[in-house]
Amino acid sequence: MASSSGKATTASSDGSYPRQNSGSDEDLQRIMDQRKKKRMDSNRESARRSRMRKQKHLDDLKAQVSQLKKENNQVMVNVSITMQHYTNVEAENLVLRAQLGELSQRLESLNQIKVFVNQPVDSGAGFVNESYYEGGTEWIDELMINSLSCLYGNKHILASSDMIQY
Repeated sequence: MASSSGKATTASSDGSYPRQNSGSDEDLQRIMDQRKKKRMDSNRESARRSRMRKQKHLDDLKAQVSQLKKENNQVMVNVSITMQHYTNVEAENLVLRAQLGELSQRLESLNQIKVFVNQPVDSGAGFVNESYYEGGTEWIDELMINSLSCLYGNKHILASSDMIQY
């Protein structure tokens, strides 16, 4: 301990009388300088370790950012591929719905033809129980020929020698 005169003093064993240290002021100054230097070195080392920890943490965060960017890009590619598949499926569904509508109309037309064919015919001769369909297809052929002749009956087919290939 230092006294007011600048000399180091220590307490006696019973603690009542202060007595003077045997070392000089220079020795005391040297010891204090060594302790100060040791504290400074310890603080520098602690600060260096702290900077190293911060740098390692920063490097870890940079690596994590890089990894997350890679994962984000992969997710974006997967989303893009999924959206393309969705668009393709949606387009195919539109085509299938249109085909369903057409096929439904055709089925309805065929069902109407079936009902018409199976209806009894009143020919005026009292034979009401006869139907158009009695096992033969002659009436269908005649119906088709008559229908086509109505459409194309007045048109002549013209042919030239250029149309015939050998």
